[in-house]
Amino acid sequence: MGATHFLTRGLKNVRTETSLQVLAFNLKRVISIIGIAPLMAAIRAA
Repeated sequence: MGATHFLTRGLKNVRTETSLQVLAFNLKRVISIIGIAPLMAAIRAA
């Protein structure tokens, strides 16, 4: 997704940044696989 280096310093901040990047990647993947409408329905059901 274009991330080549970390923008933050410190282990805690880098972990947070990595977690956000992984979350964004997974959301993009789910949207491409099932689409937005089923994803929104699953979020509302949770």
